[in-house]
Amino acid sequence: MSGSGEMPPQLQNQLAQLQQLKVQIEAAGRQKMQVEAMLQDSENALEELEKHDEKSAIYKNVGMLMIKASSDEVKEELSEKKETYALRLKTLERQNERVQKRYQQLQQQLREALGTATQPPGA
Repeated sequence: MSGSGEMPPQLQNQLAQLQQLKVQIEAAGRQKMQVEAMLQDSENALEELEKHDEKSAIYKNVGMLMIKASSDEVKEELSEKKETYALRLKTLERQNERVQKRYQQLQQQLREALGTATQPPGA
């Protein structure tokens, strides 16, 4: 290691990876929040649909239009969306766990490398 205190290229690379992982963790957290909100919306809509009087009209959004639809059709679509969101949420949680684990491993490696790099020779 040079006397200027410059970090070796391998450590610089690991530090860059650590920063990228942190960005990934933050992005995954935002995605998870969005999917949780969509899942909650689907669940709430299904609950309201269960309370719905069969004789009342139901409308669904299709692009910029609201179109009359059957209760069964809307229930099926909402159930499919709910299932998709729940699956997406599980996938995001597993991805986040893997990234978190990798982040912690890399962080530990950097601590160890920096700890040994800062110790004086022969210590």
